[in-house]
Amino acid sequence: MKDVLAVVLAGGRGQRLGPLTRDRAKPAVPFGGIYRIVDFTLSNCLNSGLRRVLVLTQYKAMSLDRHITLGWRNYLCRELGEFIDVVPPQQRIDEQWYQGTADAVYQNIYTLEKERPQYVVILAGDHIYKMNYRKMVEYHQETQADATIAALRVKAKEAAGQFGIMQVDQNNRVVGFEEKPAEPKTIPGNPEYCLASMGIYVFNAHYLFDELCKDATLPDSAHDFGWNIIPSMIRNCRVQAFPFLDENRKRNAYWRDVGTIDSYFQANIELTQVEPQLNLYDDHWPVRTYQPNLPPSKFVFNSEDRCGEAHDSIICAGTILSGGRVKRSIVGPQSRVNSYAEIEESILFSRVNIGRNAKIRRAIIDKGVSIPEGFCIGFDRAEDEARGFTVSPSGIVVIAKAETIEPLMVASS
Repeated sequence: MKDVLAVVLAGGRGQRLGPLTRDRAKPAVPFGGIYRIVDFTLSNCLNSGLRRVLVLTQYKAMSLDRHITLGWRNYLCRELGEFIDVVPPQQRIDEQWYQGTADAVYQNIYTLEKERPQYVVILAGDHIYKMNYRKMVEYHQETQADATIAALRVKAKEAAGQFGIMQVDQNNRVVGFEEKPAEPKTIPGNPEYCLASMGIYVFNAHYLFDELCKDATLPDSAHDFGWNIIPSMIRNCRVQAFPFLDENRKRNAYWRDVGTIDSYFQANIELTQVEPQLNLYDDHWPVRTYQPNLPPSKFVFNSEDRCGEAHDSIICAGTILSGGRVKRSIVGPQSRVNSYAEIEESILFSRVNIGRNAKIRRAIIDKGVSIPEGFCIGFDRAEDEARGFTVSPSGIVVIAKAETIEPLMVASS
């Protein structure tokens, strides 16, 4: 793996996750209480033996940069040629922002070439899954491919307009590729499923650099791997599909795109189940992150009407349940739930304060928000929208970072 360079694309706007991405890039959005979304890709790199990693950022990257600096660089030794470097847009080649995923890599081609890799692994920094990239690199070498694409079986109805869809022969060689088709071609003999690209690629470095340079000269190109690079390589090179091998060790493979409020909320709340599909308590394939020194969580008061308690929930360090009740929820670090407050099926980020007698249901409350005493959120959609809160199609209420909550002004008759 010393000849392999990993490139993590972490510059997406994440507009569908707004307002959670108002002040941070999508890969920096908290997940599961203590993690950030990007931690899953970086943990996969570390667990796979990939120790040369470039993280390409673009929009609102300060939070992501700080997180990686504090939590990840200590795992690697620069003196041994190991690193995780955050690379903002250099504008070395072009003065524009990145035009597509391929353009993001092309504009940093000087940095990649400087490391002299034999293979380049392209990864997305905004998905939740566990995968051993070493196995994919070994498969790429064994099949003598020029490019290899990680493939996931997805229901055709769910894949329409969402994924790049592959067609393969009996040897898993990719013979066809369409980016986000409205009517995906299904797997032969299995009309319910199709073979979707996970946005994870292994390239022979010299082939990748040649293809990126060719694509950069095409004025009509979107400069994107799915739309342009992969279809071009299928015609001219050997492209293989690598079936996703899940390191999560559960019956069904786990991979989540948490690109919308509803999908993000569902993936988080699933973690509160007795046996969640995503195993975060796994010594075999640990998920690492930055964890500051914080005191343990504390539950205080014990009476029938005033009791700090939590059921089917994740309560992070530094949190105090001061007579409040929590059910099927995730409460982030250094938060406080005051007496008689009730939290149900909700996600609280760090340093959230829930006032006395407040009631929160099916909500996501971002960092530093203070909910006043007696407030109810998630019970009346019209009222939540009138306060200016974002409400998702399924009714999830989202309160932005450090937002000031004030009572509604009722007009006198």
